Amino acid sequence: MNDEQRPVSLSPEGEAFALPGPAEYQAEDQRLARLAAEQRSKGREIVVVMGVGFVGAVMAAVVADSTGPDGRPGKFVIGMQRPSTRSFWKIPYLNRGQAPVKAEDPEVALAIARCVKQKGTLTASFSYEALTHADVVVVDVQCDYSKQALAEVTQGHVEMAALEESLKIIGQKVPADCLILIETTVPPGTTEYVAHPLIKKAFEARGLDGEPLLAHSFERVMPGREYVRSIRDFWRVCAGINPESRARVEKFLSEVLNVAQFPLTVLDRPLESETTKIVENSFRATILAFLDEWSTFAEQNGVDIVKVIAAIKRRPTHSNLIFPGPGIGGYCLPKDGGLGVWAYHHLMGFQQPLFKMTPLAIDINDSRALHAAELVRDALRNMGTLVANSRIVVLGAAYREDVGDTRYSGSELVVRRLAEMGADLVVHDPYVLKWWEFAKQEEYPATSSSRARFFRNQEGLKDLAVSQDLPAALKGADAVVLCVRHAQYLALDPDWVVAACGGRVAVVDCFAILDDARIRRYLELGCEVKGLGRGHIKRLKDEVQGK
Repeated sequence: MNDEQRPVSLSPEGEAFALPGPAEYQAEDQRLARLAAEQRSKGREIVVVMGVGFVGAVMAAVVADSTGPDGRPGKFVIGMQRPSTRSFWKIPYLNRGQAPVKAEDPEVALAIARCVKQKGTLTASFSYEALTHADVVVVDVQCDYSKQALAEVTQGHVEMAALEESLKIIGQKVPADCLILIETTVPPGTTEYVAHPLIKKAFEARGLDGEPLLAHSFERVMPGREYVRSIRDFWRVCAGINPESRARVEKFLSEVLNVAQFPLTVLDRPLESETTKIVENSFRATILAFLDEWSTFAEQNGVDIVKVIAAIKRRPTHSNLIFPGPGIGGYCLPKDGGLGVWAYHHLMGFQQPLFKMTPLAIDINDSRALHAAELVRDALRNMGTLVANSRIVVLGAAYREDVGDTRYSGSELVVRRLAEMGADLVVHDPYVLKWWEFAKQEEYPATSSSRARFFRNQEGLKDLAVSQDLPAALKGADAVVLCVRHAQYLALDPDWVVAACGGRVAVVDCFAILDDARIRRYLELGCEVKGLGRGHIKRLKDEVQGK
């Protein structure tokens, strides 16, 4: 098969990379063997990071950028990615020193370029033969939770096949003394009940004696302005499946992370480490769900929930209150509690119902975006038109400010609901070049897992482009929906927005982006303004109109 006939992987910028064939695999395996020998001659450990997405790519850079007590690099990192049409492009990107993730933190791109081009401590590969050279394998393969119904998290299951397949291959490839560190967020019990049996069985098939060196340490990555620091300079929890595994994972993390300022917490069992991550994220999701009902109360009773939260947060004991935007996005909060509920029944084998608050919080957060779409509908009605007759501009595709990560973003559900209602949609985001949840919605994040299945009228969204040209996006808008607190949107001037749109518009603030002065100005310009939790807007409108 020649290059023209091979399947290709398209980068977000549209660059095409042909998937490798047999000749490329042979050459790649030779390259890896040569590199491993060269790096071992320099006294460096070989670390393979499986999965170079939002976590793995930056983790690989952090490990590759680390130095020993002598100030010299002590690790050589191979970032490994399965060569699928969706993800293969990340390999050539990394090998030319280009970050496969886009974020506000400049250190992401700088660290990757530095380690590839200057330090020579980072490369990327599509071949599983990389595992045969590993002293340490860091597993960052996704373990998704598939919901079978929107806002019904208990009607779902864990998509563990990709992780299980990766663990089997690891067991077939790695040396017996290789540390296998699972960094992926997984259902509690995965390391002990799933990973250990799979790898142990693979070891036995190879005639290897002894226990696999298996550990778990979850990441607390926060894409944004401190992306790299959230991995390198942040508290870590870890655990090993036996004393040797525990000692090895503690040693490895101490060599690559800033444990002097952010000490490790070493727990007794991986089950405890896995549970820590699920409880931590479930707690945060529950706070957000709690505030959702009070946000709705505020809308209905003339209260600005933003001012209420600010007043409460002056009390230090309540400083963790968070304003919920248009749905709770990111890879963790929308589904991690579901991993815990699923594990309780399917890994631990308990049948009786236990969890109430954890799944309810996820369900509430799922439905918040649908309420945001209701506000758009109501604002347009007040201007004498319908969603189906309107050009609606959604500002922000990412799940949080100043990042390009669209996983489970609240904006996605806002767009899907408005499309269901017949809107003509335009999306702008300064960080998102391709919104894969729409462009590949038959297969992304996996076959039959797209949230498109919860809505009607979704076919046209495959052609939905994300603009980086804000004036062009706003031209002719009937409604502007502020979905993400990107710095660019926080700085928007109402007069400029209305001029760019070509006249008065419906403005819906989903994420407490507008202060009272800007709300007043939009109202003075004849716009209709609504906002999640912003019940005081009616009072401001009456004041502007002199009522």
